[in-house]
Amino acid sequence: MKYEFAPDIQKIAEEISKLLFPHVRIERMKCFRSYGSSTRRTIARCHALGKIMQKAMSVQAFYVLEFLSERFDKFSEEDRIKTIIHELMHVPKTFGGGFKHHHLVTDKNVNMMYKTYKAKKEMKGKYEDWFKV
Repeated sequence: MKYEFAPDIQKIAEEISKLLFPHVRIERMKCFRSYGSSTRRTIARCHALGKIMQKAMSVQAFYVLEFLSERFDKFSEEDRIKTIIHELMHVPKTFGGGFKHHHLVTDKNVNMMYKTYKAKKEMKGKYEDWFKV
């Protein structure tokens, strides 16, 4: 497996976090592309530094969102955004190193959050236009 920081995905994830998930500490969350995975169905993964490792290392929680390039990069823009939202939905409001599981992170909830994201982004754009001089 090869991993590389994904600044393009990071930028989108930060924007989504600011609009939908203000509990995500963007300075403690990084996005990476991976290459060469042998998994057949996985598109992306959310990794966390668990509580015991945090205590052992005397650090706070940290999350890494991994996007498998072979699948993720072929998606439409909408599906890439939904995938990023899906992964961010795994991060609990406590931002403590745990995960929200798939009984909460469902396609229905992702689609609802996607619609909310699009509406908030559109509204944000309108307000920004008002303040341009």
